[in-house]
Amino acid sequence: MRVCFSHIDTPVGMAAAAVDEDGALLEFTFLNGEMSNHLARPDQAEYAPQRLTHVSRQIHEFFDRKRTGFDLDLKPRGTEFQQKVWRALCDIPFGETWSYQRIAAAIGDIRATQAVGAANGRNPIALIIPCHRVIGKNGALTGYGGGLPLKQKLLDFETPLLF
Repeated sequence: MRVCFSHIDTPVGMAAAAVDEDGALLEFTFLNGEMSNHLARPDQAEYAPQRLTHVSRQIHEFFDRKRTGFDLDLKPRGTEFQQKVWRALCDIPFGETWSYQRIAAAIGDIRATQAVGAANGRNPIALIIPCHRVIGKNGALTGYGGGLPLKQKLLDFETPLLF
């Protein structure tokens, strides 16, 4: 399978994305030293920014407040359970947060809270599969692959300004 990657500059830092030969997004990570990118790097993929213009455009539109969601073909690699959790994450609306417990309920197993947390932490498509919108049951910020400061920045960005 041919994999292509590019870097994308965002207001919260540089990111990297990888797509397959059909343009489906395999990975999106922030390059802040906290997240691991497994595909979007020269030893794993071909640097080809022209193959990721659709991803870059939507990321820029998101941060320009021209979109609140993404219309990309997503193909994250993971177990069946992880895929189920990641699909549930995509149901969290822009500007909202859900608890791990709520995600567990959404996938039909309220006892799977810890497993949901583990799957959330393995999400290879940050931001687009909005794992940053998941918080603790008590409303506290909890782990994020990009670090809690980045999670807070993303949540603050999505919080409407009140005047």
